[in-house]
Amino acid sequence: MKITKSHEEEHPVKAFGWAARDPSGHLSPFNFSRRETGETDVRFKVLYCGICHSDLHNIKNDWGFSTYPLVPGHEIVGVVTEIGKKVKKVKVGNKVGVGCFVGACNTCDMCSQDLENYCANMIWTYGCTCYDGTTTYGGYSDFMVADERYIVCIPENLPLDGGAPLLCAGIAVYSPLKHFGFVKQGAHLGVVGLGGLGHLAVKFAKAFGIKVTVISTSPSKKGEAMDYLGADSFLVSSNADQMQAAKGTMDGIIDTIAVAHPLMPLIDLLKSQGTLVMVGAPDKPLELPVFPLLMGRKSVAGSAVGGMKEMQEMLDFAAEHNITAEVEVISMDYVNIAMERLAKGNVRYRFVIDVGNTLGATQT
Repeated sequence: MKITKSHEEEHPVKAFGWAARDPSGHLSPFNFSRRETGETDVRFKVLYCGICHSDLHNIKNDWGFSTYPLVPGHEIVGVVTEIGKKVKKVKVGNKVGVGCFVGACNTCDMCSQDLENYCANMIWTYGCTCYDGTTTYGGYSDFMVADERYIVCIPENLPLDGGAPLLCAGIAVYSPLKHFGFVKQGAHLGVVGLGGLGHLAVKFAKAFGIKVTVISTSPSKKGEAMDYLGADSFLVSSNADQMQAAKGTMDGIIDTIAVAHPLMPLIDLLKSQGTLVMVGAPDKPLELPVFPLLMGRKSVAGSAVGGMKEMQEMLDFAAEHNITAEVEVISMDYVNIAMERLAKGNVRYRFVIDVGNTLGATQT
């Protein structure tokens, strides 16, 4: 008979974090373990971890594949404390980060093209099965261990708290901007939703020097979008006159909305041969009208973060252009309230947990 080891005994190194135990999504202190630092591994002390909307979906099992106990967090930054003897990428004391995944097959076509994020055997940072059959745990915890291939270097001038969300929200919008050619001179980009992903899409797009229109259900966000973030124009999606006037004007649209919403009004905003890219992940299917796609040779596509090479490129670009997320830094024991607020959209624009200074106080 196979004896299953407890979470504290799976690996030799004791670890501590906060986990959800069931679909209620309530997070509480959790003792577990991580592997020893292998030859190509990097171990780092977690200082900050962003809260992604997908964390909320996962702790509540909204997508139907969560396993418990679940330690969320994939916008993780900190300082290296130990490296394996074959590690060349970083040194002890360097600032590093881990994003949405911590492994892949490293041999398939996707991996060979630096698109590990589309590898069929990609290993998510949390709630996934690792190479050795054990569960991966995320960044709501005291330290992380990952192979150096899946570690990014944080530029010295990039603040860790505002930089943490770039490891998911940042790359989620940067990658489609580059891949779909939205950064070409004279391009006009629409950004749907001014939340965690949307505000970064505006920042990156303006850094590339293109025209940006924010599309939102909230008229009150116009000032923020244009005066603070630098968007060129603003559409209220429920205003029929505004939407009609903007029909056929956009080369591309990045849709960041994570709840069900109509796509037809957005497709109408595209020029012929324009592309609507979905980067939000609604928990219910969306209705896709085909006729307007046919008549304008328009496309609807999806994009999920980016590979490791592009992740590093994005961070370097962000540091060069002083791009960080707008964050509200919270303590570890505030995380359940933060999740409630996130579900209501009550955050500007990303919660970031001060893990390094507040996690220890929750350990009994």
